[in-house]
Parts: sequence; C-alpha cells; structure tokens
Amino acid sequence: MAPHDAVLGWDEGSTAEAYAAFTRDYPMYSATSRDLAERAHLAGSRLVVDLCGGAGATAEAILALAPAQARVVSLDSAAAMQRVGRRTVSDARLTWVTASAEDLADHVPAGGVDAVVCNSAIWKTHVPDVFAAVRQVLRPGGLFVFNVGGGFAGVRLDDEKAGRTKPSLNSLIQQVAARDYGYTPPPSDETGPKLPLEAVAEHMSAAGLSVLDTEIVAQHGTVAEKAAWLSIPVFARPDGDFTHTQRMDILSKAYALTSPDAPTVTSWLVVVAERPWGER
Repeated sequence: MAPHDAVLGWDEGSTAEAYAAFTRDYPMYSATSRDLAERAHLAGSRLVVDLCGGAGATAEAILALAPAQARVVSLDSAAAMQRVGRRTVSDARLTWVTASAEDLADHVPAGGVDAVVCNSAIWKTHVPDVFAAVRQVLRPGGLFVFNVGGGFAGVRLDDEKAGRTKPSLNSLIQQVAARDYGYTPPPSDETGPKLPLEAVAEHMSAAGLSVLDTEIVAQHGTVAEKAAWLSIPVFARPDGDFTHTQRMDILSKAYALTSPDAPTVTSWLVVVAERPWGER
C-alpha cells in the first residue's frame, strides 16, 4: 500500500489540536525537527525560515539553536495549525506567516535568509516551485535542509525491514476494516515513489541549488506512538467513505491486537542543499 499522503485537512481545528497533543506526548516531530535544525548550522544565523511549520515543533528546535538576535519565520498555509502554535510557542524572535510554501518569496526578503528548514512536508508541495522560491530567498551559501518520508522517497533501511516480523498496525487496520466494514483495499500504486532522490536532484539543479549531503536515517518509536499518530484526523486510516468515528473504532480494534511497547522503525531521506556562493 502506498504511504498515506495527508495533503488536505490541516486547516481544521480538530486536526490542529490532535497534532499538537501528539507532538507534546511523543518525540517523533521534536526529534526530526532537532535533527534538521542541527544540520542547518544555525549558530551564525540572522534569519531562518521554518517552511510548512505547522504548530511550531520545528520552530522550537530552530529557536533553541539560533542566536539571540536571530529572527525565525514559521510559514504555513493552515491558519488552524498556527493558532495552536501561537498558544504553545512563545518567543519574541518568532513570526507566524500564513501562506503557502510556493509563495515563500513573497513574505521574506530575497537573498536575506540564512537557512530554510522543512520537516515532514516537502512532498506535499509543488516541489519545483518551492525549490525555486527557496533559492530566491536564500543568501549565497545559505542552507536548505529537509526530509522526505521513506515511503515517499522510496528508501528503507535494513533496521526497518528487520523490525517487521509481525503484522504492522497498518495491516491490522486493513484486516479489521475488511472484517467489520466490508472494506476492500484499493489496488496498489505502481507509479513508484513520489519524491526519490533522483527527482530531488533534478528539481534542485533546475532551481539553481546544489545538493551538499544526503543521508537515510532511522526514526525509532513504538506501536503506541504509531497508534497516536494515526488518531490525528489527517492520518487516520483506511481511506474511503468512513467517518472519523468509524476509523477510530477500526484503529482501536487493530491496536488491541498489538503490543503497544513493540518497537517500530521508519526510514527518512534527509537532504542538505545550498544556494551556491558567487551567485547574484
């Protein structure tokens, strides 16, 4: 089954509140945010963009590493996510901008940004336009750091493969949905990964950015964390004509068949790119 691509639904209050609760209770977004922020080398930064920043988990990681005089802009198209973020992330250096990632260059000065960081979202955007906008706002030598979920990048570490000795929670969800609701899974997607490294490199080149480094990293969690993530409305499964209440019923029954503390491993492609020096 293709990975679940939650493009729509972020500007809903229920999603924003559930997402914020998840980031408070589980380490996935804080850990991936911290990883990206560290790779952005923020010690000398004056202006940093948290792209597709949601409720501010990545902005918090950036603020923890950025200098006291630095400014951080968290840009996201979902006002509901930012409303939650304004309640929970309080720092005078942070500015919230409600806009799409493709319109980034309309909201920050061209050539004035030291780093752009994007956690768990780049494949949800129109990538060529976003890369072009990032190149426009970065100063020469400025860094663009982002990650792509393994399913969307077409990468999977051996640790992830080795950890799948029992049916995954996703598989159990499909089984329960079929048993209790007559669900028939859609045909498997044979089109290949949405944003593999080869496509990233092509889009980077077209935008005038240079790839400095790539790495496939493992994110470790538990089945309990996975279940909590799947309870966020935009991630709830299965697809199809189900209410959220029905999806939560399916999730509860599938989760009861698991060991909550069982470890899970997911793979991520991490990319560090640069606007080359010597360009105007």
